[in-house]
Amino acid sequence: MFSFLQIDYFSLLLPFAYLTTLIGSLATFSYLYRRRQLLKSLSLEPWFPSHTPRNIYLSLLELSSTDKEKVPDSLLRAALLRRAQEDIQRIISLRNAKPALQQLLQRGSVSDELWQRFQVAEKEMEAELREVVEEANALSAGPVQWGTYIFQSASEMVGRDMLDKQLEKVEESRQEEKESWERRRESVRAGFLEEIGVEDEKVKEEKLEQVVEKKVQSRTSSDDSDAVLVEGGGPAEEPQSPVKSTPTTPTSSKKKKGKK
Repeated sequence: MFSFLQIDYFSLLLPFAYLTTLIGSLATFSYLYRRRQLLKSLSLEPWFPSHTPRNIYLSLLELSSTDKEKVPDSLLRAALLRRAQEDIQRIISLRNAKPALQQLLQRGSVSDELWQRFQVAEKEMEAELREVVEEANALSAGPVQWGTYIFQSASEMVGRDMLDKQLEKVEESRQEEKESWERRRESVRAGFLEEIGVEDEKVKEEKLEQVVEKKVQSRTSSDDSDAVLVEGGGPAEEPQSPVKSTPTTPTSSKKKKGKK
């Protein structure tokens, strides 16, 4: 009478066992894969070097937590602001490198490991920003939370530092550019004067100085040679001037005969 209610439980057990095995194997594979990716990401070389301002801030915070040495809040705020400046510089570096890195990854010019390092760096920066905001709110002295504008102040300071560096580079290259421009202007001026047939006074003076220098050098060289000859052969004798003999006239001879 109730034969349709008789169910073959063994035939139903096989699909459930298959689904359980499939789901279990997928979960195991997902767990092992995620664990392997996590271990691989931890073994990757970091994108940025060590975060020195963060380490300094954490060291000061640890000192302030002890009862022996109390670090002033102003010093903690300054260290936290310096940490925020370093974070701003790293964010700018990541934003500038991301488009180029994506293009290179699409072309196959870089490995997946480099892209994973970049993604890990982005995640670390997100966690770093949240931590800085929390620390700034904890150090807030007034009713306004410092975490709302700490990065704005840090970005302004970073912009000022970048401007100062650019001004220093311009100041260093200014003297070189000035000298090169002076040389170029003199060459153009000399060429123009040569084309119109007018000789520059400066050129005349330079030529005159060159001629004078050549004469002075030739005179000094001749003096040196004479001095060498004198030192080698003794004092030079002056040539004797020949004595002129006065001719005897016939009158004088006659006078001499008469006296005799």
